[in-house]
Amino acid sequence: MNIPPGTKITITGDLGSGKSAVSRILCERTGFEYVSTGRIQRQLAQEMGLDTLEMNRRADTDPSIDQRIDGIFADLGKDPKGYVVDSRMAWFFLPGSFKVFLQADVSVAAGRIINDPTRKSEEYETIEEAVHKILARKQSENARFLSKYGADCADMNNFDLVVSTTQRSPEAVAEIILKAVQAKAQGKPYVRLN
Repeated sequence: MNIPPGTKITITGDLGSGKSAVSRILCERTGFEYVSTGRIQRQLAQEMGLDTLEMNRRADTDPSIDQRIDGIFADLGKDPKGYVVDSRMAWFFLPGSFKVFLQADVSVAAGRIINDPTRKSEEYETIEEAVHKILARKQSENARFLSKYGADCADMNNFDLVVSTTQRSPEAVAEIILKAVQAKAQGKPYVRLN
């Protein structure tokens, strides 16, 4: 792949859509550094003794939570290195990045989250509970980001590429992204909605 070396690829999307897995593959294929605010957020929730939904609700009234999480973007845009950034808001804070939104059916996403041993702050008893909390968390985050930044995460026109991961492997998704990044860098057309 012929990707310009200072490229920033920002990955956002539905909870459980495979953002972390796809980001890791992109880093392997490009040699870019990986930044994950989801990992930072889960670690912060664990430190606070909360699950991620409770921490998101607390962030509605405690601006220090978002400031701590969002602070990592301050200098990334100026850094000459290439990055893959797995984050809800990186597309907004890094407007010159190649912005990717990953979509997944909520029940498939819930199954992925339940079966992911690294998500200690997101443990659910049933798929139904996971679906309910995933939808509540998404609603909480979207409302907060719209109110706080004027950033509409639900508007797919904000993204260079939208990919459904429901029936695709992380490797297949990464390949779609890399081809689109390369096409955009070369000024060639590519399919924006996959």
